[in-house]
Amino acid sequence: MAEHTIDTALCAESLPKHVAIIMDGNGRWAKAQGKPRVFGHKAGVEAVRKTVSTANRLGIQVVTLFAFSSENWRRPEDEVSLLMELFMTVLGREVKRLHKNNIQLRIIGDTSRFSQRLQKKIADAEALTADNTGMVLNVAANYGGQWDILQATRRLALQVLEQGLTADEITEEMMTAGLTTFGLPDVDLLIRTSGECRISNFMLWQAAYAELYFTEQHWPDFDEKSLVDAVAWYVSRERRFGCTGEQIQALMQKLQ
Repeated sequence: MAEHTIDTALCAESLPKHVAIIMDGNGRWAKAQGKPRVFGHKAGVEAVRKTVSTANRLGIQVVTLFAFSSENWRRPEDEVSLLMELFMTVLGREVKRLHKNNIQLRIIGDTSRFSQRLQKKIADAEALTADNTGMVLNVAANYGGQWDILQATRRLALQVLEQGLTADEITEEMMTAGLTTFGLPDVDLLIRTSGECRISNFMLWQAAYAELYFTEQHWPDFDEKSLVDAVAWYVSRERRFGCTGEQIQALMQKLQ
């Protein structure tokens, strides 16, 4: 029993602090079943619920989900509209569950393009969970990594103009302070589902040293075992400790 306790303690120490996920494949998953794309988006909500629950039980500090990229506006108007409505519905329904589990919700991205109704829902959800001390859940909505870096650069440009900051005084820490994830650990593990092997303008600065994990599985099929497998792969890549999927499952039981 003592050895098992040591194993799980070492395992917990070697887990990623920040996991970011590009949730891809909702449309292809729906198409394979002869259903419309929105059917896949709705099915993806359950995968989000499982992933957030599993990460929370593992004690992962931060999870960032790529819900809606700035490029998604190029999709057909009816699909974008459905995505926005789904986002509103899920936000309203899930925020109480997140709050109950002491999870802090942050919506990161340029929300100015969203309707006033959705912007208010976002503000209310963030306010409700703002003082929670558990896992931080970032939902990237109308987000792009280049946009994130651009906002930080503009902030520095203002400091140059208003405070006389010189080029030589600008540091990486100053740049980081202007990013949407300021104060949070950088991404350790970036997961992308559905077989695509690119990062699609997501967390460009924050994922500079992340391990990249690509799986053929479509997002609606991603579940507890999928996340555990990805985390076990990360630990083996980091060579910190030979932490198996079984040990991670045992760790989750111990932390419940």
